[in-house]
Amino acid sequence: MGSRQTRIAFPIKCLNLFHSKNSLFHLFIFLICLPIGFVCALYLQNFSAAVQISIFSVFHSISLPPPPPPPLAHANTLSSFPSPPPLLSESISSATPPSLLPPRVSITDKIPMMHNMSDEDLIKSAIESSRMNTTNTSPYKVAFMFLTPGRLPLAPLWELFFKGHEGLYSIYVHPHPSYNDTIPQDSVFYGTRITSQPVYWGDISMIDAERRLLANALLDPSNQRFVLLSDSCIPLFNFTMTYRYLVNSNISHVASIDDERKSGRGRYNPQMSPNITIQDWRKGSQWFEVNRELALGIVADQNYYGLFKEYCHRPCYNDEHYLPTMVNILYGGLNSNRSITHVDWSIVAPHPRKYAGSEITKELLNSIRFGSTGCLYNDNTTPMCVLFARKFSPGTLNPLLTFAPLLFGTSN
Repeated sequence: MGSRQTRIAFPIKCLNLFHSKNSLFHLFIFLICLPIGFVCALYLQNFSAAVQISIFSVFHSISLPPPPPPPLAHANTLSSFPSPPPLLSESISSATPPSLLPPRVSITDKIPMMHNMSDEDLIKSAIESSRMNTTNTSPYKVAFMFLTPGRLPLAPLWELFFKGHEGLYSIYVHPHPSYNDTIPQDSVFYGTRITSQPVYWGDISMIDAERRLLANALLDPSNQRFVLLSDSCIPLFNFTMTYRYLVNSNISHVASIDDERKSGRGRYNPQMSPNITIQDWRKGSQWFEVNRELALGIVADQNYYGLFKEYCHRPCYNDEHYLPTMVNILYGGLNSNRSITHVDWSIVAPHPRKYAGSEITKELLNSIRFGSTGCLYNDNTTPMCVLFARKFSPGTLNPLLTFAPLLFGTSN
C-alpha cells in the first residue's frame, strides 16, 4: 500500500515543479528536452518508414506471380538445327539427340487424327498453328507419313526401326477410306490413321493426299522434318542415323530435274504460262523429304496447285511434276534436287522394279545403301545418299527381318 502511494506522489511532485514560478528551472528542463525530443522524433520517423517498407515488401511478394522464365530460343530457321554429324564415323550410331527443352502444348491435343474437317479447314488450321507456335519444341521430331491403299505389309520391320525412340518421331497413315484395319494397341501404328480420301494414280488426288498428310503433321509444332513413304518402302539404316541425317540437314530433298525428253518437257502445257514456263518445268519422284518451312509452303500454295489441277492431265502426271516444279520456282535454294528414297528405274516400264523375297540378299541391300557414286550433304560429298528404298513386295518381309541386324546394327 505504501509503495502505491509513493508511485502516485512522485508524478504529482513533478507537476508541482512545472507549475512553480521558478523560470530558471523551466528553462533548464526545456533545454534538456529539446534535443532529446528531436532525436526521438527522427528515430520514430525512420522506424515507421522501415516498418512500412518491410510490410509492403511482404505483401508485394505474395500478390505478384513469380517472374516468367526466359523465352525458348527461336528455332524456326534452318541455322538453328544442330551442327551436322560426321555421317561416316562410328560415333553416329550412338550419338545422342538434341538436348531436351520444356514441351509445349500441341494443337494435336485439340484436333484428333480422325476428324470431319474439310481439306480447306485442315490446311487453315495447319497454317494458323504454325503462326501461333513461333517457338519450336525440342527434341525435334521427324514425321513419317505413309501413303498406302490399305495395310502396311512391312510394318514389323518398321516396328523394329522405331523401337526405343519414342518422342523423336510421329507417324501418319493415309489409307483408302474404305479400308478397315485392326491395329494392336501396342503397335507404333496404333492411332496413326488420318481422315483420308480416295487416291488415283497420276491424278491431282495424289497431291491432295500428300498435302493432307503434311497438314496433319504440321499441327504438331515438334515435327520439323517430313518424310513421304509408301506401303512398299523400307528403312536402310537404323533410327539414330536416319534421325540425325534428317534433323541436321540444312536443306530439303525433293527430286527436281530438267528432263528435256518427251516424258519431261514433253508433258508441259503452254496454258500454264506465264506463271509456269517451259524453263520452270521439272520432273521428279513424288517420295520427298522436306523441312517445316517447305512443308508449310506446300500446303499453303494455291497458285501453282490450281494451275496443275486445271492443266495437268494425262500424259501429264501431277505426282511427278507438281512438287518438282513448284519447289524449283519458289524454294530452289532450299532443295537438294534429289530424293533420299531409292527406286530402281533400270527397267523400261510405267513403274519401277519391284523386289521379290528371293532377291533379298546382303549384297543387294548394301548395293542400295552405298551404291551411289556420291552426293552432297551440307556441302560435303558423301556416299550415303538414300535412307529409304522401294518397291519391296510383301514377300520380302521375312528375308528383311533376317537382315535387320545388317540394316539397323546391333543397337538401333
